[in-house]
Amino acid sequence: MVLHVVVSVSWLALMLCLLTLAVTALATDDGDRLRTAYRAMGMLGDALVLPLSLLTFLSGVALGLGASWGLFRYYWVSTKFWLTLGAMAASVFALTARLHDAVRVADAHPTGPIPVADLGFVRYNAVIVPAVAFSLYLFNIILSVYKPWGRRKAAGRRPGRIPSAGR
Repeated sequence: MVLHVVVSVSWLALMLCLLTLAVTALATDDGDRLRTAYRAMGMLGDALVLPLSLLTFLSGVALGLGASWGLFRYYWVSTKFWLTLGAMAASVFALTARLHDAVRVADAHPTGPIPVADLGFVRYNAVIVPAVAFSLYLFNIILSVYKPWGRRKAAGRRPGRIPSAGR
């Protein structure tokens, strides 16, 4: 459980760092600051996205299988499972691709200001993608704390059991 909490919160913190760097890059007119922010985003993404997302997912699955909550017994756990699986895939493929786009723009202009036209939608994607990811991970944490929606109904009745018995 400790591993799952540590890597999950680290994944959330990574998105907060990426979002902070992206907003800094969006708000600045200084080419050096923008390049530094985008390159730092690329380094953080390359070093941390895959291990944190994978460890979060795998430790969550292990926790679900080993705990009384199970993976699919409760709606909130099932929701977390599917959201984390989707977030892991989106982080590994979409997020890292957007981070690499930002690094390419920075590398294409090694000195001086970077024209807004050359930045294109990269400057907005760099903010939007970590903001959405941060919101999703925060929602997963809220699910873990409040545990809404209760237990899922059994897939079928147990054989030999009379539905009205025990009333």
